[in-house]
Amino acid sequence: MAQIQFAKGIDEEVIPDVRLTRSRDGSNGTATFYFQNPKALSSGNTEEITGMYMIDEEGELVTREVKGKFVNGQPEALEVLYLMRSTDEWDRFMRFMERYAQEHGLGFNQS
Repeated sequence: MAQIQFAKGIDEEVIPDVRLTRSRDGSNGTATFYFQNPKALSSGNTEEITGMYMIDEEGELVTREVKGKFVNGQPEALEVLYLMRSTDEWDRFMRFMERYAQEHGLGFNQS
């Protein structure tokens, strides 16, 4: 079980585009998630977005760096930044992403 949520208990169904960067020495990194038309922004959703929660059997990873993208006043996308400040945080994030990718059919492309 590996899920992403924007409000506790409500799984996000849209699969994000994820971009990773890491410092040369591996001491820190950044993951940028882009959700096009996510369920969290749908008109039927009444839950407040309180952050992004990445949940798996090891526990929960949380970021509050969530930004909405609007076109002509309508919500269109969410952009989320997750910062990793150590190799342990990077390794933990990668374990989550491996589980999430397996369950949701994501692939990996190296640029």
